[in-house]
Amino acid sequence: MISLRYHIISIAAVFLALAVGVVLGSTTLSRSLLSGLNNENEDLAAQVNDLQNDKNAQDARLVDADSFAASVGPMAVQGQLAQRTVVLVTTADARPADRDALKTLVANAGGNVTGELQLTESFSDPRHADQLKDIVVRLLPAGVRLPTASDPGTLAGGLLGPLLLISKDNNKPQASADETAAALSGLTEGGFVKASQGLQPAQLAIVLTGGAASGDGAGDRAATVARFATQVDRSGAGTVLAGIEGSASGTGPVGVVRADTAATSILSTVDNAQTPAGRVVTVLALREQLEGQAGRYGSAGNAERSAPGAPTE
Repeated sequence: MISLRYHIISIAAVFLALAVGVVLGSTTLSRSLLSGLNNENEDLAAQVNDLQNDKNAQDARLVDADSFAASVGPMAVQGQLAQRTVVLVTTADARPADRDALKTLVANAGGNVTGELQLTESFSDPRHADQLKDIVVRLLPAGVRLPTASDPGTLAGGLLGPLLLISKDNNKPQASADETAAALSGLTEGGFVKASQGLQPAQLAIVLTGGAASGDGAGDRAATVARFATQVDRSGAGTVLAGIEGSASGTGPVGVVRADTAATSILSTVDNAQTPAGRVVTVLALREQLEGQAGRYGSAGNAERSAPGAPTE
C-alpha cells in the first residue's frame, strides 16, 4: 500500500519538475526576446544615424544655397529699383539682421530707402485696439480719408499709408510735412510707432514682420499687421509684406493675407525673408508691384511659387 508520504513526495516532485520547466522555458524565451529587442535596437540606431546623416547633408546644402544666394543677390536685383524710393516698416518682432540686409539689397537694386517706421508691440495688441483707432481718427490730415472698415489695422493703414507713400498718380506727397510730423508724433506719444530721423514718403513700401504670433490674441495681432499692410498697399505704387518662417501660418500676418483673396490680388507676400534668397525675392516682388502684379512667394505650402517668374510646382 502506497503511503501518504509517498503521495506527498510524488506531488512535490511533479511541482518541482513543472517549476524547473517553467524556469528553463522562461530563460529560453527571455533570451529569444532579448535577442530580438537587441536586433531592433541596432536597427533603430542605424536608422537614427542615417537620418542624422541626411539632416547634416541637407543642412550643408541649405548653407551652400544661402551662401550662393547671398553672393549673387546683389547682381540678381541690380537695376530693379533704379531711381525708386522705398520706405521700410518693421513690426516689433522683425529681425534687425533681415532689416539691414533688405536695406542693402534695395541699394544694390538702385533704390533709395527714405526711412524706417517701427510698429511697437502695442500697435497690434488687441488690448490697445480702441486707443489706436481713437488716435488715428483724431490725427487724420484734412486731405486724407479713412477706409470704411473699422478694424485697427485697416484704419492705421488708412492713416499711415498716405503719410508713408507718395501718390502713384502724380508722385507727390499726400499730406504736408507738418501734417505728417503731427500724426507720427501723436502715434509715437501713444506708444504705437517709432519713426527714424528724417523719414520721408516713398513710392514703395516693404512691411517686414517676424513669424507666427503666439499667446492670447495671436490671431488678432496677425490680422492687424496683415490688414495694415494691405491698406498701405492701396495708398501707393506697391507694397510687399515679408515675414520669416512661420509667418505664413494661420496666426502669421502673411498667412492671414493669403487667406484673403481680395488682399492677395494686390499685396505681394514673401514667407522666407530670414534667408538671402527670400530677401532677394522681396526686392523682385517689389519691382513686380510697380508693374501692377502681385504674388505669394516663398517656401510655405500656401505660396504659389518660389519667386516672381519662377514656374509653379
